[in-house]
Amino acid sequence: MKKLRVTVEGKAYDVLVEILDAGPAAPGTAAAAAPVALAPVQSAPLAASVVAPPSSAPVAPKAPPVAAGANDVLSPLSGKVVSIDVKVGDDVAAGAKVAVVEAMKMNTDISAVHAGKVLSIHATVGGAIEEGTVMIKLG
Repeated sequence: MKKLRVTVEGKAYDVLVEILDAGPAAPGTAAAAAPVALAPVQSAPLAASVVAPPSSAPVAPKAPPVAAGANDVLSPLSGKVVSIDVKVGDDVAAGAKVAVVEAMKMNTDISAVHAGKVLSIHATVGGAIEEGTVMIKLG
């Protein structure tokens, strides 16, 4: 038997755990232990320095989401941007590959649904992207 502390949804519990397949029982321990009543244990709140980012690495504020227009290219899935295959000012045909997103070790080609000129790019190669996020604005 081993005494452990388990925290679930912010409440700490002291529990006794029976170790199986650990070889012969240690001297003085019973083969079948009596059940242990679990009681909540107050845990101290985390200090601000534990949850705050290190001062040497400032965190940039998150930009507000870009509103999607009718011609814009949206990410169809969440993942990592592998490539952006167009530049601002490029003319793009409908169905042309404009980017690649990796999710679950698979690359997915992202194509323009409509033809247009690349007005701006809102995805960064190597960065994360969420499903439905505007990647490229077309005009």
